[in-house]
Amino acid sequence: MIPVLTREAVEPLLDWMRLSDALLDGHRRPPAQIEDVLLSRADDRLLSRSAWIDGMGVGVKSVTVFPGNPAQGRPSVQGAMLVFDDETGALRAVVDNPLVTRWKTAGDSLLGARLLARADAQRYLIVGAGSVAESLIEAFRAWKPDLQISVWARRADAAKALAARHSGVTPVTDLASAVAEAEIVSTCTMAHEPVIAGEWLSPGTHLDLIGAFTPQMREADDSALQRGKLYVDSRATTIPHIGELMIPLASGAITEADVLGDLSDFAAGKVPPRERDDITIYKNGGGAHLDLMTARVMLDAWEAQP
Repeated sequence: MIPVLTREAVEPLLDWMRLSDALLDGHRRPPAQIEDVLLSRADDRLLSRSAWIDGMGVGVKSVTVFPGNPAQGRPSVQGAMLVFDDETGALRAVVDNPLVTRWKTAGDSLLGARLLARADAQRYLIVGAGSVAESLIEAFRAWKPDLQISVWARRADAAKALAARHSGVTPVTDLASAVAEAEIVSTCTMAHEPVIAGEWLSPGTHLDLIGAFTPQMREADDSALQRGKLYVDSRATTIPHIGELMIPLASGAITEADVLGDLSDFAAGKVPPRERDDITIYKNGGGAHLDLMTARVMLDAWEAQP
């Protein structure tokens, strides 16, 4: 019987640090074949992401994003992922979309921070208070248990509610000051206009951009991208597809040469170490190859059970 991997069944078997290690190791394999298809109806989206990594297998994840759903008591994002065997093409598992997306997204950002943030960074700001913010708290605390975490959201009550669910997390209301004081900043919003201004970033800050996933969306302004050293998880899934880079590239605010590396470059040891006062920026594009790597970690953990 083909297993259906749910959060309840699989999450107790997983570990954030091992997952982020596996994501980097996955980039030492042959390059993934990747294809994304985005369909739209007004503000609603259907995003299908496919990846094939030789020796690992094939993954297809399809999700709907309906921003109006929460007002009616339904989740805004719904979907599932199929994992196929690399040798036979047989279906090996169906993975619950919230499970794979939760671990892939936060694991990707955790890996970016481990590679690019200052080793002694202790002040962490999360911009946004949704489900991604919840998983970021867990992931980053697995890396740094004593991390000082604050959260900002457009709705102050949402930030307060998130902080109340996690000991030691502090809600903040002044975004500019919070960014200036932070050493790591993760943005996980649905913004179409920048919420982070480059002038707020202090020397040595690591900025992790998660939210934007369409050509119209971005979270950081031109000044931020120009001040920082810019990296992405994958050139192929970010530069041609996501407004965070497409918009400033089209205006001439940045060029493709300003993207200094992606995870394949890190895996190959091609990225020089950061200087202490460098502002580093990492665009988490969350491509299908990362979904496949994450799903395989889950399937391997499931199959390794006694």
